[in-house]
Amino acid sequence: MELEFRSEELRRRYLDPGEAERAWGRAVARKYVQRVDILRAAGSLAELAALVSLRLHPLKGARAGQYALSLNDRWRLIVTVDAAGVVWVEEVTNHYGD
Repeated sequence: MELEFRSEELRRRYLDPGEAERAWGRAVARKYVQRVDILRAAGSLAELAALVSLRLHPLKGARAGQYALSLNDRWRLIVTVDAAGVVWVEEVTNHYGD
């Protein structure tokens, strides 16, 4: 699948894991890079959904149309898939905001 980043900051944190580690900590940074690599290699959402460890699921409410993938503990990666099939890396969030 083709992959794009919603912000330059997300792109930099993918290309420079040290920057991601400073922002989110080592465990989350490692999973972020790993998950983006998996997104880049995947052929479809169905292929991603088959990888149970990702815990890929559609979001509801104000985030309808977006999907979340588990990173670590409460952290998740939010992505959107547009009509052309491009996966957009939207953000990394602490699901419960603590």
